[in-house]
Amino acid sequence: QVQLVESGGGLVQAGGSLRLSCAASGRSFSSYAMGWFRQAPGKERDIVAAINRSGGITYYADSVKGRFTISRDNANNTVYLQMNSLKPEDTAVYYCSATSRNIATTPRFYDYWGQGTQVTVSS
Repeated sequence: QVQLVESGGGLVQAGGSLRLSCAASGRSFSSYAMGWFRQAPGKERDIVAAINRSGGITYYADSVKGRFTISRDNANNTVYLQMNSLKPEDTAVYYCSATSRNIATTPRFYDYWGQGTQVTVSS
């Protein structure tokens, strides 16, 4: 079992930045690839970014490329999502997730999920 707890969400003006953190506990963190997903009201849960076990491979949704950066600290069992140049359309609940696959972009391939953290970007 892996427990995931997100933090760092909040209200920010367009153009601002936020850094989300996801602290993992339980089984070996470095055994899991990690992903950040987001879900806006009435919409599906979509991939934002993903990172493989070592941190050497990353994936970004087209909508966030060049603005968001995913990283991980295996020594401290934490994955981060640095979000810059935020836009109102980035408003959503952001979820951290863990998969035993090398890397994945589809929610159904993820085994563990955090409770989510709200990000609201005002115009």
